[in-house]
Amino acid sequence: MTGKAKVEKQGSTLRPVRIILLPLLIALGLVAIFVFHLDRYLTFEALAANRTWLLHNVANAFLLTAFAFAATYVAATALSLPGSFILTIAAGFLFGTVVGTIVAIVSATAGATLLFAIARTSLGEVFRDKSQGALAKLREGFRRNELSYLLFLRFIPLFPFWLINLACAFLGVSLRNFVLGTALGIIPGAAVYASIGSGLGAILDRGEKPDLGIVLSPAILLPLVALAILSLAPILYQRLTQLKSKGPNA
Repeated sequence: MTGKAKVEKQGSTLRPVRIILLPLLIALGLVAIFVFHLDRYLTFEALAANRTWLLHNVANAFLLTAFAFAATYVAATALSLPGSFILTIAAGFLFGTVVGTIVAIVSATAGATLLFAIARTSLGEVFRDKSQGALAKLREGFRRNELSYLLFLRFIPLFPFWLINLACAFLGVSLRNFVLGTALGIIPGAAVYASIGSGLGAILDRGEKPDLGIVLSPAILLPLVALAILSLAPILYQRLTQLKSKGPNA
């Protein structure tokens, strides 16, 4: 048996194993939610109840607490657990706006990349092989300007984070552009949530919850929309250049 034949045989043997990776990850997330009730810990009530203990750990073991928090954030993002925005707020609450924003960006990007890599390895090949017609055109159009489109999706805080991760994997986005687009695209939103978290202590003292609607207020949303539109500028420039090259009689 030649080396090429061996590789092909190994690939065909491992393919069923790869296909179950994403369903297995989703199953783990569902188990975490419904069996272990991990979603209960991603609430403001849980944050308020453990406030003293968390701040004590930050004061006495800052680096260890930061690494443990980041690992939790990565796992929650990879498993697509609901309430990850609360972790960003908690990052601001525990570490301050600047450090909290950095921790959130690094953790969210790492978790998203893990999910992206598993989805691309698992079912990405299946979707690419089956994509035909309109789906194939969508895939090719997205890939030609994948960084711009990804930045647009990340800047607007209306699209589910986990859904973008999976869509990018199925559309064949490169790993480099995915990491870059995710890290840059979530900076504004992470900074807003972390800044909310930095003032969370006073809100919890009053027995209240932070107003998350501030993210959709014009003062916050309009700049994000402007950034999203700006991210599409390369695509618009490319289209205008193509129209000019065709000329008025095209």
